[in-house]
Amino acid sequence: MAWLPPGHMKGRALEYDFRQGGRYRIELTYAENTGPNAGKTSENTDVSAGCFVSLEPGRLIVQTVEFESSDPSVSGEMVMTWSFEAVQTGTRVTITADNVPPGVNQSDHDDGLRSSLQNLARHLAATSA
Repeated sequence: MAWLPPGHMKGRALEYDFRQGGRYRIELTYAENTGPNAGKTSENTDVSAGCFVSLEPGRLIVQTVEFESSDPSVSGEMVMTWSFEAVQTGTRVTITADNVPPGVNQSDHDDGLRSSLQNLARHLAATSA
């Protein structure tokens, strides 16, 4: 949770078993100035749960993701794949999302993933300094 929540959110792990087949559940809370009804689970939160389908250290993380929501447009299981590739300047991290529910705004989702990657880069730079 040090880097995963996009810049406008705070996060906390409700359950986290980081191993192949392990389950997780996280809560992301929108900033107060985001506006009402920004969340999928409640007015200002997104709670999601899933499992780690595949873990290949240094190469790949595949996980399922489902939002806890009463809104059917954001229901369904997404598959998120994080891939890691050694490059001359460090590591390229790529995230793909498959089966994204139709109620998840693509632009907002892309912005959130991009923000998480930027947070990760800052976090790694700070911890290696």
